[in-house]
Amino acid sequence: MNLPNKLTIVRLIIIPFFLILMVVPFDWGSVTFWGATIPVAELIVAILFIAATITDNLDGRIARRDHLVTNFGKFADPLADKLLVMTAFIVLTGQGVVPSWVTAIIIWRELSVTGLRLLLVEQNGTVLAAKMPGKIKTTTQFIAIIFLLLHNVIFAIWNIPFGQIMLYICLFFTVYSGIDYFVKGRGVFADGFK
Repeated sequence: MNLPNKLTIVRLIIIPFFLILMVVPFDWGSVTFWGATIPVAELIVAILFIAATITDNLDGRIARRDHLVTNFGKFADPLADKLLVMTAFIVLTGQGVVPSWVTAIIIWRELSVTGLRLLLVEQNGTVLAAKMPGKIKTTTQFIAIIFLLLHNVIFAIWNIPFGQIMLYICLFFTVYSGIDYFVKGRGVFADGFK
């Protein structure tokens, strides 16, 4: 169990704490700064989420730099991202912050690409590593979630719904990267079209 894989596991461990803080109605008051009033529980959730995104960035860099890339890492790293993102979007949908149809598309894409990855591993042992469109998708999803959790902090000063804008940018890259994966992995379905 190398350091990048440990960081991935830390990200998986953060998810239940993230969920509990989002759904249990803790009344710890709120703080106001940079134009936004944020409940303390949501501020803690945002900090946890930011910590998770930092570990996502670190584990990949360390793995590549120190030649510690493993199949576990290729599998567990995107899985941890998907679980964290899907949990966040489901909770934000329940709170009325994100439209349900946006969350449905994001979850559909995440599960479809995960299924494709598993099929490729089963068929020829190929682990489909994240490509640039998928990395942009993950980054824009993280940014959208952070600003939605932080009630558009900074941008709220000018009344700019930055989190919502990023939500639709991430939706575009979510769909685009999903199509990209299926176009590149389409050979796995060749036997169904003979």
